[in-house]
Order: sequence, then C-alpha cells, then structure tokens
Amino acid sequence: MGAFAYTAMDGQGHATAGTVTAENRTAAMDQVVRLGLHPVRIEESAGKAAPPRVVQATPGGRLTKSDIEAFTRGLGDWALRLLLITLAVTPLRRLTGQVWVMKLRRMLGLFVFFYACLHLTAYLWLDQFFDWPAILMDIVKRPFITTGMITFVLLIPLAATSSNAMIRRLGGRRWQQLHRLIYPLAMIAVLHYTWMVKVDVTQPAIYGLMLALLLGLRLWWRFVDARKPASLLGGFPRSKHRIIPIQTRR
Repeated sequence: MGAFAYTAMDGQGHATAGTVTAENRTAAMDQVVRLGLHPVRIEESAGKAAPPRVVQATPGGRLTKSDIEAFTRGLGDWALRLLLITLAVTPLRRLTGQVWVMKLRRMLGLFVFFYACLHLTAYLWLDQFFDWPAILMDIVKRPFITTGMITFVLLIPLAATSSNAMIRRLGGRRWQQLHRLIYPLAMIAVLHYTWMVKVDVTQPAIYGLMLALLLGLRLWWRFVDARKPASLLGGFPRSKHRIIPIQTRR
C-alpha cells in the first residue's frame, strides 16, 4: 500500500497535516474524512501533488464528501424524474384528449438533458476533480457509473435532434425511429439509480414501477390499435408505418 500526505482542516477551522496509508488517493481521502477532518489536499509521499478532492464552499466552511454526494445525486434524481414526466406526456394526452400537452414534451426532454449535464459535471468536477484515469477506472469497474455514462451518451442524439430543423433534415420517420431510444435509455437510467442506491431500493422500485406502467400502456395501446378493423381507421388500409399528414398553403 502507498503512503499519502494530507493537509486538512478540523472542526475549529485549524489546519492540520499527517500521513495515511492507502491504495489510492480516493482511499486516502476516505481515511482522512473518517478522522473527522475536511481534506484540503492529498499528496503522494514522494512529492507528486494530487488535485484537491474537496472544494471550498464558503469562506467559513467546506464541502464534505457527503455534501458532494448529496448534491450530485440530487441533480441525477431530478434528471430521472423529468425523464419519467416526459414519458408521461403521451399517455396523458391519450387519456385526457388534451392535445396541448404535447407541446411540453420537447421542453421537458431538454430539461432532462440539462440536469443530466449538471449531474455529470458534478461527478467529473466535484467528486473526481477531472482525474481522468480514476474516472476511466470508475467507468470500467463500477456498474452504476457504466450505466450512467451509457444513459448520458444515449441522451446526446435526442437533445441534438430536438429542433424543427433536425426533424425536417432527418424526415419524420427516421426522427421517430431515433427518438425511440428514450425507451431503453429510461430503463438503463432506472438501473443506474438502483445500483447507485444499493441499500434502500424503495425509491428506485417506485421509479421502476412508474416506468413499467408508462411503457406497458404504450404496448397495450399498440396492440389494441393493431386489432382495430380498417373501417375504424377511416376506410384506409392499415399501414405498419405512421402516416404524417402534410399541410399545404392555399
């Protein structure tokens, strides 16, 4: 095991220094936190400086590891909640007949991406402080980090093609096929949250049931629509592709 020198602040605001033995910087910081101190700097004993793992929040206090974890998790929670709300727009329109709610779907989807960006930034900056080797190791070895990164990567094309110009460029059919990525994306996001919580899975279970309900309604309506006779479809033969009406100016 390696040795790390640390500089930290105690509860009275006094600086203190010492040495701990650990396998890596993260483990060294954990040891310092368990001592009841607030790490300011963790350095290898050989003299190689490491980036500060905890940043100053206010002149009178510092963010602890638990503060950073709560902040990062809170941003992720809201990204997941907004994702489920976005998926609820279409069932709400079909159940209530209120077409205007569909206008909210794009805005909600962009808010999902916004909070996901904040969630990822908090992890990269506050938690890892852009320690790229440690980040890559996290992605490879920690399944909930892996699923979180997959979720974010799948969000990128959805956000990038949300404009009317991209819909025209891709065409309605290809755009709809691309945006069906939201369904596996949502399942991976719930899995990411479940693996992150680990102990009390009550809230992840609630989110999972909500997602199952939203996806189940879509499958049921698709099955029902497929069994409708052609007479209920306006006399037109049933097509496996959705027909998008085109309005022309007179």
